[in-house]
Amino acid sequence: MDINELVEETGRLVAGHYVFPELGERLRLLLAERRAAGYYRGAADPAALAELVTGDLQSLNGDLHLRLKHHVEEIPALPGDTSLMEVMAREARERFGGVARVERLDGNVGYLELRPLLYPLSMAADQLNAALRLVADSDALVIDLRGNRGGDPATVAFVCGHLFDEPTHLHTMNFGDGTASRQSWTPFVPGPVFGGEKPLAVLTSSGTFSGAEELAYDLQQHGRATVVGERTGGGAHPREGFRVHPHLEVTVPTGRPVHPVSGTNWEGTGVVPDLETADGEALAAALTRLAR
Repeated sequence: MDINELVEETGRLVAGHYVFPELGERLRLLLAERRAAGYYRGAADPAALAELVTGDLQSLNGDLHLRLKHHVEEIPALPGDTSLMEVMAREARERFGGVARVERLDGNVGYLELRPLLYPLSMAADQLNAALRLVADSDALVIDLRGNRGGDPATVAFVCGHLFDEPTHLHTMNFGDGTASRQSWTPFVPGPVFGGEKPLAVLTSSGTFSGAEELAYDLQQHGRATVVGERTGGGAHPREGFRVHPHLEVTVPTGRPVHPVSGTNWEGTGVVPDLETADGEALAAALTRLAR
């Protein structure tokens, strides 16, 4: 493991891709200064180096998506993001596309648990669609995101497409590299859907993060769902991953979503529940709220 090369490459990637270009350059210089001072020299293994570098990357603005991420399993040696997508695709197959549990509770309340990720639709569309159709005839619905650490914005829009009756603007994504802004809207979903009128609750925990936060935030800001549980982690900026070592990935936020209702997002603040409860009490609290 050549620590100097790894840190230098990490800084280059951050400076070249971060959604806030000026801050990205400041971080590159910070890593270079710390490297020259020998700060990373004592890292005994990739995991230790990842912890040290991540601390520096998050030291200026606390962006939790900006990190040198350690993978226990080796990242396949494929070009660009392809290697990381291969790892995710394998995980999606093993996790039924992120559909952890779907159930009919007493009172014809549907319960859908999505974890650990909202996988890209290329990996999970069939499983998600099947699960959402199973709960479409429920009189009320609980979507449990307490164990969900993020995912693809297109998957967020797909799930929301089952929960609104009309095309709905979810966010506008702004980029730091001059790329034109891009709007996200709910897609048309054929067949039976839960729709936009029946009661809906979303469960969150302090570990709910990234794309899972977007799902909760979009539904909450449009007045479509009651969020129940804990304040979420506060990571709004979507990121790209770059393999720099068999066990290390540089993750760099490349965009900033702006919600049409709030004019901002949940970066740093998290999604604040409408009904705040401890993680383990969220489902019971949500069912009580839905029964009113």
